[in-house]
Amino acid sequence: MSGARNDKTTHFGFREVPESAKAGMVGQVFSSVASRYDVMNDVMSFGIHRLWKRFTIGQAGVRAGQKVLDLAGGTGDLAAQFVAQVGPTGSVTVADINAAMLDVGRARFADRGLAGNVEFVQANAECLPFPDNHFDCITIAFGLRNVTHIDAALASMFRVLKPGGRLLVLEFSKPVLPGLNAVYDAYSFHLLPKLGMLIANDEDSYRYLVESIRKHPDQETLKGMMEKAGFERAHYFNLTGGIVALHKGYKF
Repeated sequence: MSGARNDKTTHFGFREVPESAKAGMVGQVFSSVASRYDVMNDVMSFGIHRLWKRFTIGQAGVRAGQKVLDLAGGTGDLAAQFVAQVGPTGSVTVADINAAMLDVGRARFADRGLAGNVEFVQANAECLPFPDNHFDCITIAFGLRNVTHIDAALASMFRVLKPGGRLLVLEFSKPVLPGLNAVYDAYSFHLLPKLGMLIANDEDSYRYLVESIRKHPDQETLKGMMEKAGFERAHYFNLTGGIVALHKGYKF
């Protein structure tokens, strides 16, 4: 039969949408919240996201002269720390699919005088525009759950990572402490969208972000997906009772 269509769907929060539409819909979400994104992160997590990111930076083990890719790096929280660690002989690339988030990051780096060895690139994590075996370290913080095909994104990251390099995925995950799920659900579904309206004037985008967390693979599933993509010694750390997990894997 000629003229067959690709009718595959994927999740956008709790909705099913055509796969071809998801990236654009996610883009609209982050374009809407870009200017207030960091403020909302502080409010939503009571500032704890800064501790999660600090732990990630410590686990990354970045050294002078290395090349670092911060995927979904948007406003540059992690990248700002990596710039200081790699020094003038290294480089940091901030890649994000969303132009508005990158604009916020560029302006922030310029204000802080950190623009020397950092590059901002608009790119899709599923088909990264970088050479094979190029980066010593790749990080992606709170971005993997927004990717349409997580397996394709992991494969793309594996390709551009140098042998001996490491990937770190910081993402919301599944709470593991008894009783935490009920409290977390009540907070996420009832309070967070209201905060989104109050602070970012956008309730729908934050409702999507909450729903996208629930659709993201749990800790063991994501570990298995990393292993399938080729990463070795894949393991994870549960943070704040598993509300967030840091996954780490190596390319050998």
